[in-house]
Amino acid sequence: MTQSIKLTTDQMRLISLFQNVTKATARDCIEDEKQDRVIFVVEPGMMGLAIGKGGAHIKSLQNIVKRNVELVEFDEDPVKFLTNLFNSKMILEARVESRPDGSKQAVVMVDPRKKGLVVGREGRNAEKARLLAKRYFNITHVMINSQERPTLEM
Repeated sequence: MTQSIKLTTDQMRLISLFQNVTKATARDCIEDEKQDRVIFVVEPGMMGLAIGKGGAHIKSLQNIVKRNVELVEFDEDPVKFLTNLFNSKMILEARVESRPDGSKQAVVMVDPRKKGLVVGREGRNAEKARLLAKRYFNITHVMINSQERPTLEM
């Protein structure tokens, strides 16, 4: 289901650097100039190795590339991939739906008190989700919704 992804020479260098520092396998690398960060998509089950003890590998990488480094664990299932993108403890439900125009959209339901954390400062987590969902699963829209609790009237 995932389409072929073309990497630039710089992205291949970053992946090589990532794998040398962390000893974990990276599947992809996205340079997000707008947010001044590098996002690595790691193979399933390699997140702990990629982070390192106490975040040591991430700190080393950030010092070398002089940018923020973010990790996402890959999954073939778009719903699991979306929950990996966000903090899975804050996700109540995630689903992928077809829109009337034939495109796909992801709907992520979160606790209303945690919505700000899920979306991230200036929407950086939401933007990362949109970027990666489109890149891997051709999902054109990612909606982050929260269900307000119904109020009881007496």
